[in-house]
Amino acid sequence: MTKTIDRLRLAQFSNLELLAKQVVEGFITGLHKSPFHGFSVEFAEHRLYNPGESTRNIDWRLYGRSEKLFTKKYEEETNLRCQIVIDDSSSMFFPQEGISKFEYSVYAAASLIELLKRQRDAVGLSFFNETLQLHTAAKSSLLHHRYLYSELEKRLLAYQEKSKKQTAAIAALHAVAELTHKRSLVVIFSDLLDDPAHTDALFDALQHLKHNKHEVILFHVHHEGFEKSFQLEDRPYQLIDMETGERMLLRPGEVREKYQEAISRYFEELNLRCLNNGIDFMPAPIEEGYNQVLLKYLLKRQQLY
Repeated sequence: MTKTIDRLRLAQFSNLELLAKQVVEGFITGLHKSPFHGFSVEFAEHRLYNPGESTRNIDWRLYGRSEKLFTKKYEEETNLRCQIVIDDSSSMFFPQEGISKFEYSVYAAASLIELLKRQRDAVGLSFFNETLQLHTAAKSSLLHHRYLYSELEKRLLAYQEKSKKQTAAIAALHAVAELTHKRSLVVIFSDLLDDPAHTDALFDALQHLKHNKHEVILFHVHHEGFEKSFQLEDRPYQLIDMETGERMLLRPGEVREKYQEAISRYFEELNLRCLNNGIDFMPAPIEEGYNQVLLKYLLKRQQLY
């Protein structure tokens, strides 16, 4: 499995595109050695043959190698537009030791861009915190890809300024829906740490994307140990809200059980509502690598095309 890219490697190479290529190469190699052996990542050239279709476009050479039926696809059949949307509010900068949720999201996005580039698909990039900070149209040119990598690298450096930025996901997603004019796959990276009272409004925004004919994958980026399991030593802690600065004194053992129940209930509700609204909800714990993100994208792309 691909390991998490750390800050030291980024500083050493100073090239996010190079690191993304390494992640994708490792992912594809692992894919061919896994139960997904034969799973095609060359969607710009082939798709699985469906019984009943004309056999005119079957690639018989590929059948001889794989013993699976694929049909050749043409350029106009293969173009996918993907809009990658990243939450860069202050809560995404947790934890401050090791890789943060924001860094994980940026590295995962960079790897997706590399995969999209290999498939000759168009990709755009959006960032939001209190407002929509950046929104680019989806393009497939090499110049555009380099611009996206430069924006990702710039924000990796800028996020260390530690300024407090709250989340306004609802307004930002409505804006993305309005600005993304052609049918796209919208891939969202967020920790979803908003007021539960805003859940209805959040799904109104997600439904705005669906109403505009977009497909949506929502990656819930989180630290499994701290944020879901609350694995802290049973001693006094001062917890600080990274968006508001609010402070709270507590002993984890006194609240752990109720916290785990509440946070599980909240994210189970989000998962169920996503399922009911035709949205792919995907947990993305930062302790794990990026393979799950890339595989989820490939599975979704195969469903669409």
